[in-house]
Amino acid sequence: MRLLITGGSGFIGTNYVAFAVSQGREVLNLDVSEPLNPDHVPCWKCCDIMDPVALQRAFAEYRPTHVIHMAGRTECVEHVDVHEAYDANITGTKNVLEAIKGTGSVDRAVITSSQYVCGPEHYPAHDADYGPHTVYGQSKVLTEKLTREAEMSCPWTLVRPVNIWGPWHMRYRREAWAVIRRGLYFHPGGKPVMRTYGYVGNVIWQIEQVLAAEHGLVDGKVFYVGDEAIDIYDWASAFSEAIHGSVARKIPRPLLRSIALVGDAVTAVTGRGFPLTSSRYRSMTQDYVTPIGETFETFGPPPFSLEQGVDETVKWLRAYGWES
Repeated sequence: MRLLITGGSGFIGTNYVAFAVSQGREVLNLDVSEPLNPDHVPCWKCCDIMDPVALQRAFAEYRPTHVIHMAGRTECVEHVDVHEAYDANITGTKNVLEAIKGTGSVDRAVITSSQYVCGPEHYPAHDADYGPHTVYGQSKVLTEKLTREAEMSCPWTLVRPVNIWGPWHMRYRREAWAVIRRGLYFHPGGKPVMRTYGYVGNVIWQIEQVLAAEHGLVDGKVFYVGDEAIDIYDWASAFSEAIHGSVARKIPRPLLRSIALVGDAVTAVTGRGFPLTSSRYRSMTQDYVTPIGETFETFGPPPFSLEQGVDETVKWLRAYGWES
């Protein structure tokens, strides 16, 4: 296998490069950014997916047998034009698809989409039933449509990562895990808040199953990748126990809602961010479950438990350093 990953310097990509190297594979990471892990520099080639000539040259020189496309813009920014703000996810993906088609060595391609093609209030009835609630989600809908229209000669699969976590997640390191470490995390009381989260090690395992599967099982298919839905209190408490030796604390929802209203007022008057606002409160209390069952039915359960994923992540946090 000659594996090519676009966006291998990002969160999931960094973990995938590490896995591929541990397996003794040939792997090339095409990314405009240097790897998060300095050990991966030998696998990295600076290449912008928005430059079709350079991209096609890199493909032609490396002649990959397997391609995983992860490059693109991932942060959520609203009140922008999808084609302007997220063109890397649109034109960039189109360029990658053309490079795959133009390279006769490619036997299998995995194109990364997102759970955000359907928002939390839209549970899809089928693969092309979209309901994005963010501009980023809109860009990933276009990613999927371009992939379906590309008429690639090799088998291809779309994967939709859910809310993925694990080592090298730099934003969670600055935000969620930093809050838990400082003892400032308070979970909304009341009914469970169910989310489809995923440990990155399980996501890599699932994509590996896609790459190894019979063509007919995965060609032209869509698979959510991640873990089964979980009460996010269990997720937060697992980290709290690993860090502090105690579970996360709960706070009554009416009180939490009142604090959020104060946060709205402070933000409006000062223009500065506040730890809790109404928008954040809604996010904390809203279920977001995806139809990931087909992935488990097709490939079986992933290998890592919540506790194993938390242990590996906390080890990385302590080794890498907690501060941003």
